[in-house]
Amino acid sequence: MDKEYLIQESPLKAIFMFALPMIIGNLFQQFYTMVDSIVVGRYVSEDALAAIGASYSLTNVFICIAIGGGVGASVITSRYFGSREYSKMKRSMYTAFLSFFAISILLAVIGYTTGEAIARVLNTPEDIMDMTKEYLDIYFLGLPFLFMYNIFATMFNAIGRSKIPLYLLIFSSVFNIGLDIYMVCVLHLGIAGVAWATFIAQGISVVASFFIFMKELKQFPTKDQQVFSNSDFIQMSKVALPSIFQQSAVSIGMLLVQSVVNGFGTQVLAGFSAAMRAESICIVPMAAMGNAMSSFTAQNMGAKKFDRVKKGYQTANGLVLLFAVIICIVLELYHDAIIQAFLGEKGTIIALETGSSYVKFMGWFFILIGLKMCVDGLLRGAADMKLFMVANLANFTFRVCFAVIMAPKYGIAMVWYAVPIGWLINFIISFGRYRTGKWMHIGEEEGISA
Repeated sequence: MDKEYLIQESPLKAIFMFALPMIIGNLFQQFYTMVDSIVVGRYVSEDALAAIGASYSLTNVFICIAIGGGVGASVITSRYFGSREYSKMKRSMYTAFLSFFAISILLAVIGYTTGEAIARVLNTPEDIMDMTKEYLDIYFLGLPFLFMYNIFATMFNAIGRSKIPLYLLIFSSVFNIGLDIYMVCVLHLGIAGVAWATFIAQGISVVASFFIFMKELKQFPTKDQQVFSNSDFIQMSKVALPSIFQQSAVSIGMLLVQSVVNGFGTQVLAGFSAAMRAESICIVPMAAMGNAMSSFTAQNMGAKKFDRVKKGYQTANGLVLLFAVIICIVLELYHDAIIQAFLGEKGTIIALETGSSYVKFMGWFFILIGLKMCVDGLLRGAADMKLFMVANLANFTFRVCFAVIMAPKYGIAMVWYAVPIGWLINFIISFGRYRTGKWMHIGEEEGISA
């Protein structure tokens, strides 16, 4: 397909063909993290599954910084690509690579030195503290690999090459699963085994991404290429920092929610961890539609095709509705079986009931996060970040406050009752901004397309 299909093909075909590789790739990515949990839960212990769950909210903060920064930076690259300014496009890419590599090293050091202390602040049960620390130490050693892979993936997407991250993810996921089984079931490394498996698989993927990306850039010949630009860095920061803030703020909020869940004990935490893994898979198509809308919006605004952006947004909402119906049916029919797959035959009744109740309730509400992500993706692609940030801040603030106040009084279910309400608040604010039409002029005001 032509490299400019996002600004040439019909919105339905363009968005679906762009999002499909991301959906498949992210499903593979979530699948291998799910296998991590299944292997640990079945072949190590329920406590080990709880330890991964206790680590998840903390590690997710760093993941979201990488994703938020990558998506934000790719908006600038997509604008240059859409306007065929290839020298500026490559300059923005190199600027992003250098900037985020430095940031990843800094965050890896911070995470490695403070991970255990943060886990204790979050009320991680003492009986799983050693395993939690063991997992986090290895995870933070591999953080630069995670960061750079996400930056490469978003840059591939920015120039319409979303199939390449898909192929890399499929390879990485299959390799990771094989390493999981070998290190846990054969070498008996326990929770450290799944951490090292992820470390090795992501490291190989980053090296492969680098060489493939350099080859792809040869299709855009330029002279006297600048490798770092202060102006590009500033423009990226204007989009990336709010995106990072939004992504990480929600994750920090979930850290606080995690501390509430941790207070209910290891068995509840194990069930909640299994449910969160299932939820992360359900969110994949919704997140892919949001990311597709970011690149679709950025490229078409670079080409001055504003009406096409609106048609694309309507199309994305229709696809989100389809995904939401399928997810709801699956979760309502198979909620017990899904959670049982993580826990195995030795899983406790409390863990099973906790996880099953969460996914059965949430099955009805994934349409809300889909709608939220589509409109958020449009605003992010248009570099309209102020209301985008306010909407997401309102979302996580409500969820945190509701869970912290209500769960200790009325039970763990209050944690997930707050989730769809937060998504709805986010959507209402972002959609209100979309309806004003001001997003169509933000990029010009900020000088992004210059």
